[in-house]
Amino acid sequence: MTLDNILEEINNANKIVILTHENPDGDAIGSSLGLYNALKSMGKNPDIIIPEYSRIFKFLAGADEIKTESDIENYDLAIAVDCASIKLLNGFAKYFEGAKVKINIDHHSTNMMFGDYNYVNPDAPAAAQVVLVILQYFGVEITKEIGTCILAGIITDTGGFRYQGVTAETFEFVAWLLNKGINVSSVYKQVLQTVTKPKFELQKLAMDRMEFLEDGKVTFTYITLEDQKNVNAENGDHDGIVEIGRDVEGVEVSIFVRETEKGYRASFRSNDYVNVSDICLTFGGGGHTKAAACTIPGTMEQVKEKLLKQTRMYLK
Repeated sequence: MTLDNILEEINNANKIVILTHENPDGDAIGSSLGLYNALKSMGKNPDIIIPEYSRIFKFLAGADEIKTESDIENYDLAIAVDCASIKLLNGFAKYFEGAKVKINIDHHSTNMMFGDYNYVNPDAPAAAQVVLVILQYFGVEITKEIGTCILAGIITDTGGFRYQGVTAETFEFVAWLLNKGINVSSVYKQVLQTVTKPKFELQKLAMDRMEFLEDGKVTFTYITLEDQKNVNAENGDHDGIVEIGRDVEGVEVSIFVRETEKGYRASFRSNDYVNVSDICLTFGGGGHTKAAACTIPGTMEQVKEKLLKQTRMYLK
């Protein structure tokens, strides 16, 4: 059984590192920190490496111990969490590739199964839910600290339990966490309702620029590096902008483009029938059926034209 193998590798390893994808969201942060705290309770002293993340998640246990890099070149064990492919680990794939044993824990249907051991459940709405199942199998006590990290991941990736991927099991897990004394409403407010001032300013800009295209079926908006500099934006302050367009009546696909140092990062959301993961796979990205992303080089106009051309192919 894969989980027995994973537990054995954890028990045998001295140097362990936990990694997640670039531009980490709440599920990436929550599931990684949940696993980090669990491994510490098991007597391990793992490293968790996340170069940048939103300060909204600094309330989670262990967040102050997150590293931006490591002096260790070859870990005994590397665990990738909430990451569909090794290339999404960005420059920090070196820690994964250099490890003696590699474990991949995820919930994306597009997962490339790039670990020596892969535990992937595409039916789970969040990687945090997968991590919780694993920890329960291991017999780890789910403390308030671990549970809060897990809950933050579940709430974030389900959009506050609004997305179709939510299952009855998800609510059973949340009820179980609530019985553990975890304040669900407090975590919900922190990860979904708390907006930094720079984030608010970026949302205003994006809304002012939003275009309704293809007879109102598609929305498109963007922010530039200059915009982000002008409002003193930090990592994560762009989160949630893509949902604004998706929530407008009659819209099937929402596209939000953010300029980065590496090119333009396009985030997609859909409502009913468009598989935006397929659109993003065309550009080397991916994700879920109704939530995906990709990075494209070029000018803003070129990127916009490419994205819209591909999106039109999926519209009814």
